[in-house]
Amino acid sequence: MTPTAPAPTAPHLIDGKQTAEDIKVEIAAAVAQLTATGQRAPHLAAILVGHDGGSETYVRNKVLACERVGYDSTLLRFEDDITEADLLAQVAALNEDPAIDGFIVQLPLPKHIDAEKVIEAVRPDKDVDGFHPMNLGRMVAGLPALLPATPSGIVELMARQGIKTSGQHCVVIGRSNIVGTPVSILLAKNLDTANCTVTLCHSRTKNLREICRQADIIVAAIGRPEFVTGDMVKPGAVVIDVGTTRVTDANKKSGFTLKGDVNFAEVAPLASRITPVPGGVGPMTIAMLLLNTLRAATGAVYPKK
Repeated sequence: MTPTAPAPTAPHLIDGKQTAEDIKVEIAAAVAQLTATGQRAPHLAAILVGHDGGSETYVRNKVLACERVGYDSTLLRFEDDITEADLLAQVAALNEDPAIDGFIVQLPLPKHIDAEKVIEAVRPDKDVDGFHPMNLGRMVAGLPALLPATPSGIVELMARQGIKTSGQHCVVIGRSNIVGTPVSILLAKNLDTANCTVTLCHSRTKNLREICRQADIIVAAIGRPEFVTGDMVKPGAVVIDVGTTRVTDANKKSGFTLKGDVNFAEVAPLASRITPVPGGVGPMTIAMLLLNTLRAATGAVYPKK
């Protein structure tokens, strides 16, 4: 039986959109300082393969965000029949282009292309998605790195929202290299915005419901719409929903609606704080991508070549 609690009011919602806007204002001010001293604006490039609807939207939002903060941006589009060799050649060209400070290869890629090979081909100092093994390894070791955008965005969001993490039990659902594993590492670090005791759960985890019920913070990153239900959440928990799955909806003009990994209707009345979908984690991912680009452009992590 699902526990009951008072319905949430607006302050319960974690406004990722506004927090991301605050970060963009800070980045825009830094860019203005750069250009005022005669330096060029940071330049972010993106490679988009095929016509996946979600990827199209995400890349379009990245381009608009670049305009918002004063970056230059380049979008390279390719059909989904591009060969792996040709895509790797495009990556190599961006690696060597001195006008490009950072770039991303939008995932997912077509099945005939080895995504890991492409990720490893991106030069670490231009890897503003933070996916390269060198950046992930430096993150684990506590060395300066271009951090994975979504995990670092989650940590930054909680910090700016004043959510207590130190000493809290955080359950992360999902162990992907893009979100689940890196966010579990970041939240366990001995940092002001971390110091959680972290339990990383996945498809083989036994007693998942009981484990989640012990959590002070739940980070749902499993990619299954409305997977986290009310009976998995203890009253007062903080719930971070990373999921964004397109679900068919005949009532929508677009033909679909976005669903998170959390059943919002059931969980929101229980949570002390909760991210909506959309408007929660998603905007933070783009904000942290922009921040990584600024750090790459200024040599904050790797000396400029």
